[in-house]
Parts: sequence; C-alpha cells; structure tokens
Amino acid sequence: MATASGILMKNSHTGGKPVDFAALDAVHRQIHENLAALTDLARQIATNGVDIGVEQRARAIEAFFSGTSRQHHAEEERSVFPPLLQSASPELVEAVRTLQQDHGWIEENWIELGPQLRAIASGHHGVDSTELQQAVEVFVALCEDHVALEESLVYPESKARWAQVLARRATRPSA
Repeated sequence: MATASGILMKNSHTGGKPVDFAALDAVHRQIHENLAALTDLARQIATNGVDIGVEQRARAIEAFFSGTSRQHHAEEERSVFPPLLQSASPELVEAVRTLQQDHGWIEENWIELGPQLRAIASGHHGVDSTELQQAVEVFVALCEDHVALEESLVYPESKARWAQVLARRATRPSA
C-alpha cells in the first residue's frame, strides 16, 4: 500500500512488518539536527566550558543517539538492507555492505563518545575539550557520509523497488 508520506510496504524480511520510509527519512533529518547540535556543543564546551544549558543539551543529544538512532540502524538492517543485498548490481551490494560496516563503526565511535556526553549531562565538568572535539569530528563525519550514501543510492533504490512491487500488484487481476 502506498501512503501520502512515502511508501509503506510489507517486507518478507521482517515477517510482514511494514517498512515506513517516511519515518526513516524523518530520523535522517533528526540525525542531521543532532549532529549540528553536537558540533555546536563541542565548540561551546571548548570556548565557554560546561554550564546547566550544556548539560541539558548533552543529555538530549546522548539520548537521541543512544535510542532513536540505534533503533533506526536496527530497522535498516531488518527491513531495508536484506532485499538489496540480493541485488544483481555489485555497486548496490557493495554500498549496502559499506553501510552495514558503517553501522558497526558508528556504534564503536558512539561507545567512546556517549559516556563523555553522559558525564557532561551528569555535571562532571572535567571533560577534555580537545579530546571531545576530536571524537565529535570523527563521529559527525562518519554519520554524515553514511546518511549521504543511504540517501543518494540505497533509499532511492529501495523505494523504487517497492514502487515496482506496488505497480505489479495494482495491475494484477483480482481473483
């Protein structure tokens, strides 16, 4: 079935659970917003240190990347990637494998960065701002490159495949 906000399809790789591309796209927008907020936070800590506002922002950013972002990656692994890995296109399969590897690297980087944000959010002001800035730069670059590959190749391909399935179903004679 198609929806006004995108393609919502049942996916055999998820036991019939719908793939909601509009929701996945919305999380990408949230990722961009949180990456910008994270970059700004690291700059503010380097310039002005930590205050209550910084603590609150660190808490919100940490919660997003520890929760929503991780759930988003799990959903992609469950519903978007499996059909594309069966593609006859070596370029597409390679892109999906790169994205799967990215998920691992993003998680590894988050395991380093997340505790620093939790410490800041808990009022520990002794953070090494240079170390934090470097960790943020690596994490942001990795996430931005990852989302760019998804949005430029993998999501459009996945959406196109679902649109073809819908078109075939619409033209099938009913029994």
